[in-house]
Amino acid sequence: MLIDLVPDFFAVLDNSDPIAAYHSYFDANRRVLEPYWHNYVLDPESEHFAEVVRNTVQANRHDLLGMLERTDVLSLARDTIAACTELFDIDVDMDVVLMVGVGAANAGELVADGKGIAVICLEHFTAVASTETHGLGLDPELIRPWLAHEIAHVVRYTTPHGRSELHRLVQAAGGYYSYWDTARRASLRELLVNEGLAVEAARAVSPGHAEWEYFGYDRRQYARVRDLERTIVADLADDLDRAALGLRLRYLADGMPADARTMPGGYVLPERSGYYVGSRMVEHAVSTRGLAWCLRADAAEILAAGEAAASA
Repeated sequence: MLIDLVPDFFAVLDNSDPIAAYHSYFDANRRVLEPYWHNYVLDPESEHFAEVVRNTVQANRHDLLGMLERTDVLSLARDTIAACTELFDIDVDMDVVLMVGVGAANAGELVADGKGIAVICLEHFTAVASTETHGLGLDPELIRPWLAHEIAHVVRYTTPHGRSELHRLVQAAGGYYSYWDTARRASLRELLVNEGLAVEAARAVSPGHAEWEYFGYDRRQYARVRDLERTIVADLADDLDRAALGLRLRYLADGMPADARTMPGGYVLPERSGYYVGSRMVEHAVSTRGLAWCLRADAAEILAAGEAAASA
């Protein structure tokens, strides 16, 4: 189901008491907003919740309003869902949510009560970077590949035919996905494969973008990761079977300090380099077995299929 929370958010801003209205909005949409905050912002029960809400409702939204006037976001989302349904052979009920976030992740995947939710936060896709909203200034055309990226994750976590480690972890957690808990429990191999598959899914659903945009890089970062590819792959090999929050943050997160990304060889790992490495790990399997099979397969199956295809 496609859910558009954008009108509800602007109703919050139009309220005479927008802070109180945001709390009501949060409560009314708790099934989506609570896991969004837990996974990508902070604990909504923490003392900082009120500060983030205040900054969110006071921020200037002219860039977002202008983008929404120029872009039929609902049609864009519907077309993306239709393409994903065909390419991924989607066999599970899920929600796709268009919303205005609080400047955290530009998109994300959630699972709540066993149901997958792909979220896209439109403040990041206005083509104008903003210090007030923390918007990244991405082109609205990138909504399509980023939404496909998140839908691919949702399929991997929730399909009834899933064999992946992340699928098993979500099931073991009673049908809930936690970015933080799965980082502590899922192997680095699974996390890299998971992001690599989502990158390949985005490329298949929305071809024609600059290569670095599928990874969330700029041109310089893309070139740096490519230059270091062999070194990175060699250095992470001993960690592939390990599970640790620090590994996910080192290879797949923004904002980690340089000392946390300094590798044994003395070089600083580019941020989110695991997206590129993961894409390279799965590309042969995707080209031969297809996205639908790969999104359901265990990481070891995918790598074995890729090695067979590469040596054929």
